[in-house]
Amino acid sequence: MNKKVNYPFNILAKPFGPICNLYCSYCFYLKKETLFPHENRSDFAMKPEILESFIRQYIEAQPEGEKEVTFGWQGGEPTLLGVDFFRNVVKLQKKYNVRGLTVKNGLQTNGTLITDEFAKFLKEEDFLVGISIDGPEYLHNKYRLDREGKGSFSRVMAGLENLKKNNVDFNTLTVVQNDNSKHPFEVYRFLKDVGSTFLQFIPIVEPDNGQTKKLVSKRTVSPEDWGTFLVAVFQDWIKEDIGNIYVQHFDLILGLYIGEPASLCVHSKYCGKALAIEHNGNIYSCDHFVSPDTYLGNISGSLAEIVEGEKQQRFGKNKFDLLPEECLVCPYLSLCYGGCPKDRLIAGRKGKLNWLCEGYKYFYETTVPVFSAMAAALKHHRPASTYKDYFCLPPSLLSKIGRNDPCPCLSGKKFKHCHGQR
Repeated sequence: MNKKVNYPFNILAKPFGPICNLYCSYCFYLKKETLFPHENRSDFAMKPEILESFIRQYIEAQPEGEKEVTFGWQGGEPTLLGVDFFRNVVKLQKKYNVRGLTVKNGLQTNGTLITDEFAKFLKEEDFLVGISIDGPEYLHNKYRLDREGKGSFSRVMAGLENLKKNNVDFNTLTVVQNDNSKHPFEVYRFLKDVGSTFLQFIPIVEPDNGQTKKLVSKRTVSPEDWGTFLVAVFQDWIKEDIGNIYVQHFDLILGLYIGEPASLCVHSKYCGKALAIEHNGNIYSCDHFVSPDTYLGNISGSLAEIVEGEKQQRFGKNKFDLLPEECLVCPYLSLCYGGCPKDRLIAGRKGKLNWLCEGYKYFYETTVPVFSAMAAALKHHRPASTYKDYFCLPPSLLSKIGRNDPCPCLSGKKFKHCHGQR
């Protein structure tokens, strides 16, 4: 049996590499096909011996005392491999799970190929499915197109209906770009209407790479729009959805306030514990950093040694060690830690600032008092929805709020009719 890693880690598997049946304008992973210039599209399917080695080693390398292991399947579009591929995945997981771990599977998909048969299998094997959808049809079809330039919305919704019909657990992943970022309420309410109870919002930040004189592409969400998008969704969420709808960013911050570790690598102090494996067994530092520079080795070697290797340790530590001075003195450092290194594009003092920095600051400034009150409620063994009973502001902020200003608890009432009465 191979050695175990000394700490929890995850590997995101790309069993069909970057191959996809859609051609979304902002997809960063489609370009990874150029890393494998001598392969035809049909060659990208993960070979059985590579799949078996990955599943065996991934289970074996889990830390001593770990009770579960989660496999993440992504792309490209992994469902192009068909349901039989995933039947084999489950078979191999059962074969090599001699430690009796709880095995979980997550499948991130565009949803267009989820048939009734596929959905039945996903239900039977308890897969958690992530559906990529960017909002109502006119917003979704802005960038999520097929190779003929046709929108994918109707096909995504058909796949989603198959999941719902078979009671498959699903969540939604919404890419926030320059267009849908201007419609936060519409996007949020749409996602609720289609039945999503766990929402992920991923901001698109595309370096321009010298194509124009601008730093980022036109699809990139602006810092201002990202901040106002998060705040608007938060304002809608606190009205009636606390405890019923889970928004990844909000769960992360509330968790930090009650003493839990960051649940998302983007806002962890260090990263490097979420690696990626390509179809050919090559392992990289992160699925956002799949390049020759971040190649760590192949699954034909020891997975545990790759995960714990010096190159990956340095990659993870650089997230904090290379922060600019502006971040180190920021009051929100412990909530943000500079965000994802891939988005650090703005020159700062002794380092680069995150493109979205000002948006995150606005979000934190607006919501931190509410999160603090929610945490206080939870510590008193009461629901987070009772946060208004614990809401308070320091005198320095109270003096800046007029009686007719909106109450900073985000109730929607004037201050004089809400916490200004106390």
